[in-house]
Amino acid sequence: MLGYDLLALVVDGDEARLRDTRISQPAIFTANVAIYRAVEAAGFTPIVSGGHSFGEFCSLTIARAIGFDDAVALVHERGLAMGEAADASPGAMAAVIGFDQATVEKLCAEARAASGARVDVANLNAPVQIVVSGDEAGVNELCELAKAGGAKRVVMLNVSGAWHSELMEPAMRRFAAHIEKAPFTLPAFDVIGNVEVAPYRNIEDIRRCLIASLCARVRWHETSVAIAARKPDLLVECGATPVLAPMLKRIDGVSSDRVFHVADHAGVERLIAAGERLTV
Repeated sequence: MLGYDLLALVVDGDEARLRDTRISQPAIFTANVAIYRAVEAAGFTPIVSGGHSFGEFCSLTIARAIGFDDAVALVHERGLAMGEAADASPGAMAAVIGFDQATVEKLCAEARAASGARVDVANLNAPVQIVVSGDEAGVNELCELAKAGGAKRVVMLNVSGAWHSELMEPAMRRFAAHIEKAPFTLPAFDVIGNVEVAPYRNIEDIRRCLIASLCARVRWHETSVAIAARKPDLLVECGATPVLAPMLKRIDGVSSDRVFHVADHAGVERLIAAGERLTV
């Protein structure tokens, strides 16, 4: 299906290749779904889901909107399309912590004017945790402006391309051909999409938003607030490292003792214990 042994590559592959989006996307997708299956086998049933960036494919898969084989093939093609676009137009990404969206938008405009390069907001992860993406010169200029302006922290991200920026437009066009042929059905439970921060209600919206998401902003904070508003008993992040769970704990009205990150058997056991406490 992928044309290579994914497990062998994850176990024995070199770090540089594993960071390449062509490999990292199907690898992370497969790991996340496998972790979810362990959570599911422990007796937990989702009422709503959402994923950060290509994590939406994980959400759509566990919601049975698309089968695993078809989903991993799509994620593979997504990685190939984005990798090709990144090769043609190299870029960078950086996280700015401590400034709100309006401030970062203003700094992006100043960076574009000063550098003549492209840079814009890519991920709205939290009210004051925002990722920018674009040409390396534009991102570097933005970082300098943010530091000079008193940002709490500015961090260049270890990525292989300018994801969620206009540099990915060629990838969007290539990926569309694969999305249009994919056998989607309606999700078994609500999946909140990043592009429009709304549950998918028809298949054409799924296709359209997954294509647009390559260039569109990841509106994760709004997505996570919408998920939390459904008041699930537990909020669970399935993945190798805790990225989303810490952000979920900072949402108003969310009790941190109901937010869990699951990466292994020990994580599943903690989740089972939490479930037992809820039923006592």
